[in-house]
Amino acid sequence: MGDFFTTINQWHWLILAVTLIILEIFISGFVLFWLGLAAAIVGIILAAFPGMNWETQLVIFSIFSVLSIILWFKYGKNRGAESDRPTLNKRGEQYVGRTFTLNEPIIDGIGKIKVDDSSWRIAGDDAEIGEKIKVVGIESTTLKVEKI
Repeated sequence: MGDFFTTINQWHWLILAVTLIILEIFISGFVLFWLGLAAAIVGIILAAFPGMNWETQLVIFSIFSVLSIILWFKYGKNRGAESDRPTLNKRGEQYVGRTFTLNEPIIDGIGKIKVDDSSWRIAGDDAEIGEKIKVVGIESTTLKVEKI
């Protein structure tokens, strides 16, 4: 086993890099990509400095692996393109600010309203049929409303 470590060259690291990046395609989590990137960096460094011992190679791989994963989780993970429709998959939030006319009364602070093609539970001050209400917020699946 000792001979294996002494014969590691840049091609071993680059093959490991490609393998890890391909595995990332099948096992999502985006960690294997960064390990593959670290292996590629070690391969490139080893090509420039071919006499490097295997212990130094593993230290460099470890440093770049940890560093790249920390940087990803700290700076890159939650940074996506800003959406032009931030409430697209948040259906209840799409109704905040809209006004409706009650078809059913709000009794003891709870009622129902038909919005587009579905019924929603609403919570707010008691109100009679025909009164106008405005959606001011959402809590779970209940629309918070106020009388206008």
